[in-house]
Amino acid sequence: MSMDPPPPPASAGDTDAPVVAPKTTRSESFSSQKSTDSQTAAEFIRDQMQLEADAREALPYSIESCTNILGSLRQSVFACLTCNPPPAEPKDPYDGAGVCYACSIQCHGEHTLVEIFTKRNFTCDCGTKRYPPTTPCSLRLNSTTNTKGGVHSEEPDANNKYNQNFRNRFCACECDYDPFQQKGTMFQCLGLGTSETGGCGEDWYHPGCLVGMGPNWFESMKKEKPATVKEPTEATAMPTISEDSEARPGDEATAAKKQDGDEDVEDEDEDPPMPPGFPGEDDFEAFLCYKCVNANPWIKKYAGAKGFLPAVFSTQKNAEVIGTEEVAKKRKAEDDADVSEAKRLKGTSGPAEGQPTSSAPAVKQETQEASSVTCRWALLPSPPAGEFSLFMTEDFRNNICRCSSCYPNLDPHPQLLEEEETYEPPMSDGGNSEHGGSTNGSGSLLERGESALRNVDRVRAIEGVMAYNHLKDQLKPFFQQFAESGKAIGAEDIKSYFAKLRGDDQAIKDAGGSANGSKDDKDDSRREQSGY
Repeated sequence: MSMDPPPPPASAGDTDAPVVAPKTTRSESFSSQKSTDSQTAAEFIRDQMQLEADAREALPYSIESCTNILGSLRQSVFACLTCNPPPAEPKDPYDGAGVCYACSIQCHGEHTLVEIFTKRNFTCDCGTKRYPPTTPCSLRLNSTTNTKGGVHSEEPDANNKYNQNFRNRFCACECDYDPFQQKGTMFQCLGLGTSETGGCGEDWYHPGCLVGMGPNWFESMKKEKPATVKEPTEATAMPTISEDSEARPGDEATAAKKQDGDEDVEDEDEDPPMPPGFPGEDDFEAFLCYKCVNANPWIKKYAGAKGFLPAVFSTQKNAEVIGTEEVAKKRKAEDDADVSEAKRLKGTSGPAEGQPTSSAPAVKQETQEASSVTCRWALLPSPPAGEFSLFMTEDFRNNICRCSSCYPNLDPHPQLLEEEETYEPPMSDGGNSEHGGSTNGSGSLLERGESALRNVDRVRAIEGVMAYNHLKDQLKPFFQQFAESGKAIGAEDIKSYFAKLRGDDQAIKDAGGSANGSKDDKDDSRREQSGY
């Protein structure tokens, strides 16, 4: 830290010269600081533990091992744009690459990363030929050296599939995702096929893009926002007269302007609503984009069926809306017919007068056999015309036909048969155990230090305690003088005191002489001793 040189002294003839305040020394300057910039050891430890707790909340999982050895998983994936930058031209080919959660922190923590979230059947690419050898995997065991780290240039998993997300491009609008600029919610397609087979590869979509209105469709709503007209109330119906009535209009205008400004701020902070024609967030559990639906046209017949919402068309047209209403009416009529048929079976399945009761189980068994071989997909009406996405409720898997004719369509897509399990790394040790955490990188710094002290041998522990007590006895009178005077301890005070403890009196004299010599030197060429 340096200080500006003092102004030159005024001559005797300068009667109008300003009065210069007496100059304070550095130690006085530091000591005069209020204690607001200081903190006790307990406060420092508490703040440090809070920072570490916040870090564990943001990154709750263990970062000790790479998932590459576990093989193909449905897991959280990150793309490193520093090690594998995309080409400048959007249409140029690009070989994507992704890493697991642990490698994104341990091996690429200081790089530019894209969080792609979950991808199925993916193996971590860290340490493979998809990344340069200059960025090896530091978590896996090197088979050559038999040590941890330094793994590179291995063959990647041939079953990994990549889409535009790995170059930080999302949705049908092919936008570069910026979490600090994007507004609203994006939804991930369940995915039926990869981008090579005509699907999307579990891409993320803006609601506006799924209904053909674009990602920024809500911007037009702000421009066309109608002016709100307040209804007159008892308090405002009759005008009032006051002495300061001339100032009232300005005050009211200022208040109205402030209110409008507050509303604008609220509008900017709020997420945009769902576009017209898009289902509510609570109305569906998963969805299939129009790309995946077109790549698997057999699934189109489920639009509007049980477990599926009506088709959401990628272009808003009146004809398609009418077609959807007709399909809904048709399905309702078929449902009514099914209900009446069920009532008829129920009414006729009971034994009539004079008939043996043994015929009832026979009828029930025949009905069950007929339902087991009936293809529910074949009974569905023809799908609506046009390009659309499918939105499914939580129980949609229970309503998909799994007969021998339909199962071949389902077999390549097990996500339609049962809910997938997503791999999650083990939770990081929060250091809440009674033994104070561990020394393998988990737990707080304080707990890791305490754990390390417990593992020190007895002789060194005794020597350490003796050295600590000696230092405490030396520092007690130093701290006592500041406690009695109520002054904060300055950096120069600490430097001087530790110089005395080392017996470095000559250094103190040299520093003092240098400081005194600088009083008459206008360019203030003081030098400071380095800190400790």
